[in-house]
Amino acid sequence: MDLQKYVEQLVATLTNQFNGLEIKTEIHYDVPVLILPNQRVHEVLEYLQKDTTFGLSFLTTLCGIHFPEIKGAEFALMYQLHNMSNNTRLRIRTYFPETNIHIKSITDLWPTANWMEREAFDFYGFTFEGHPNLERILNMEEMDYHPMRKEYQLEDGSRLDKEDKYFGR
Repeated sequence: MDLQKYVEQLVATLTNQFNGLEIKTEIHYDVPVLILPNQRVHEVLEYLQKDTTFGLSFLTTLCGIHFPEIKGAEFALMYQLHNMSNNTRLRIRTYFPETNIHIKSITDLWPTANWMEREAFDFYGFTFEGHPNLERILNMEEMDYHPMRKEYQLEDGSRLDKEDKYFGR
């Protein structure tokens, strides 16, 4: 499959369907990535779920990401869709400023997104509007922070062999 042609077809279809939709594209390790404004993610995902041309009806991943070095876009959500028939994948990414990490829940589209959204809330602090039960899933309720944010050290600061630089930070 010609990935560039596939991405161009996706972008043309989506910009035609959603007038004025801004889409940036990338290709990471043979997986096309569409970067969308977070206000439009739900409607684009809903369209792709129902669209038979691309067949991207299976949600495999929803995860949070923290980029503290990108001012104004410190957080991101990544959704990965899969066409089970022809084994193609698509990632959709959207960025947020650290002051506003809210987005509409996609549990109405994929009920399995429930736990993935709870995990993104638990570890990063994302708020999913309309989520049926947005509460911590793995950490204790008493925690008043989100441990996957890069503002927290990975290891005990008193140990010299456990500096963040050894862990890719």
